Amino acid sequence: MTRLISAGRDTVSYPDRGATAHRPLPAGYNHLHHRTRVGHGRAAFEAAGTAVTTFHAHRTSGMRVRAADGAVRPGSRVVVGIGLGPLRIDAPCEVIWTAYEPARVGFAYGTLTGHPECGEESFMVEIDPDGTVWFTVTAFSRPNSWYTRLGGPVIPFLQLRYARWLGRHVRKLAAAA
Repeated sequence: MTRLISAGRDTVSYPDRGATAHRPLPAGYNHLHHRTRVGHGRAAFEAAGTAVTTFHAHRTSGMRVRAADGAVRPGSRVVVGIGLGPLRIDAPCEVIWTAYEPARVGFAYGTLTGHPECGEESFMVEIDPDGTVWFTVTAFSRPNSWYTRLGGPVIPFLQLRYARWLGRHVRKLAAAA
């Protein structure tokens, strides 16, 4: 069941809360949709789902993740960081929705004030009826800092590269199951 947190006290830095849970994605943003085949069978699905919903996949891909909770839950706060030392960029987010279903596991987080982008990104693991396991990243975002505005069209390219990189890590983690 997909759980969307209430919009009672919105703290995210964009108005389209929860939009990665359905289509079409909102206008006025760069859109990303990348799907990677990560394995086959229930064991691969469960391993990939656990890796995604505990941020293990993010951490093994080289991201620094600070999260208060073990597994994602709506309302959880997380800071994802990339870079080294003074060149580190921290990106504060809030988990917007989660899905813990028999054939679908994942979540979306949205940007908070201080994030270099403005938008939402979802990370889903799904198993087809034939047992094929997929990992999908869906996002909508736009620049929210001087350096992401300066980056222009390079930023969506880097986001796609990271989605592919993360997919390869999810595949490795699923294969280890």
